[in-house]
Amino acid sequence: MFQPFFLTLRKMGLPVGLGDYLGFLGVLQAGLASNDPDAFYHLARMSLVKDERQFDRFDRAFAEAFAGLEALPDAAVLQALDIPLDWLEAAMARHFTAEERAAVQAMGGLDALMQALRDRLAEQKGRHAGGSKWVGTGGTSPFGHGGYNPEGVRIGGPGGQRRAVKVWEARAFRDLDADADLAPRNLKLALRSLRRWARTGPQVLDLKATVEATARQGWLDVRETRARQNAVNLLLFLDIGGSMDDHIHATSALFGAARSEFHRLTVFYFHNCLYETLWTDAPRSQSQPTQDVLRRFGPQTRAIFVGDAAMSPYEVAAKGGSVEHWNPEPGEVWLRRARAAWPRSMWINPAPESGWRFTQSTGMIGDIFDGKMVPLTLNGLTRGLKEIT
Repeated sequence: MFQPFFLTLRKMGLPVGLGDYLGFLGVLQAGLASNDPDAFYHLARMSLVKDERQFDRFDRAFAEAFAGLEALPDAAVLQALDIPLDWLEAAMARHFTAEERAAVQAMGGLDALMQALRDRLAEQKGRHAGGSKWVGTGGTSPFGHGGYNPEGVRIGGPGGQRRAVKVWEARAFRDLDADADLAPRNLKLALRSLRRWARTGPQVLDLKATVEATARQGWLDVRETRARQNAVNLLLFLDIGGSMDDHIHATSALFGAARSEFHRLTVFYFHNCLYETLWTDAPRSQSQPTQDVLRRFGPQTRAIFVGDAAMSPYEVAAKGGSVEHWNPEPGEVWLRRARAAWPRSMWINPAPESGWRFTQSTGMIGDIFDGKMVPLTLNGLTRGLKEIT
């Protein structure tokens, strides 16, 4: 029964191999998720997913593979795997669409509801599932559990419409998707790949060396070492104002993540393109010559420029092209100087990558950075940081 699920995972791009699949079947045969659809979901995810960035794709594959009773196996497979049919019926609980819910009629108040329940209990002789009248499971009756009705009495069971298929269709991990915009937590995880540790901090206890020295000497011999600190110098250049106002939350999250992960972080601000002056604060009340910044930071510095690169092409290619002042040299000249001063530099574009080709200036800046312009997604940031690490 699980072969379609395995193929769906592969279709969604998850790196699931045959060994992973066989291991998954093994833990099912061991009974680790018996009679619990939620446990089955979590067990499958734990067995088949190797990276939390793939959780969202797993949820979509899970919903597609188990979206309906037509995916139930035959009796021979159930017997071979020792999986109870009742468990699978709960796992494949029907998901009601908005139209189906609208078609379900309420009973008309508490008194009518309770009278109908008394009548059903008096008439019903056996178990029912998937119906619209009797006390049962997975249907539209107001009595039972696992189904849907706008008003009703839940009888037994854990309740419905908040478990099973609703869990994975909620897609709680969509912000982890490698192609989705980054959440602050994932920004920090991505930026950590840029860190390089060095023992430049204050003196701290070196426990391993202390134990070894004490064992060798026969008395307590305390040894110290310097604490590890991130030795990378990071320059962060943020485009502010204009069209970047649409991306203020994304850039603020990136700034916050960088500030928490890098001890040696220096931030400058510019508008649209790099020119002869940079600002050292967001309100742009304090400025500094760009040439001084180029001289102050050596070639081992990592430089990240953040902007949507959407502007008039004259702002990049022409003298006086800036929309705010007369620039004696084109922005392209300053960008190339920055690239020469800091070879390990990249440009992060918070705008959707699908729209870059429609803006001439975006292509021009991408060429200046030798293709090291990446979107503000986990895949993009990982690819870009790998280039400058």
